[in-house]
Amino acid sequence: MKTTSLGAATCIAALLASSLAAAAQQGAFCGPRERIVAQLADKHGETRRAVGLQQNMQVMETYANSETGSWTIIVAMPTGVACLVAAGEAFQTEAGAAPVAKKDEPA
Repeated sequence: MKTTSLGAATCIAALLASSLAAAAQQGAFCGPRERIVAQLADKHGETRRAVGLQQNMQVMETYANSETGSWTIIVAMPTGVACLVAAGEAFQTEAGAAPVAKKDEPA
């Protein structure tokens, strides 16, 4: 099954939005964005690698450490609060644009 980067990004954004709402309601993994970003840099050596704006004015940010491969995704709200929504390992960047599915190929 072939997935376009736009389709994958849409799915990820939807999952992040629902994860953020659940995390914010529970009060877990949320705090001032500046503090979270500082901790990602100080404790994990992660720097911002990607950023995107969601429809509800929330900002999705991906942080990663290219030496260790650790990565973290946070979503920051206009209020200055950010929530951790995903983290993992084996981060890698890809050169070039993702292939676009042809009209007769499944997305």
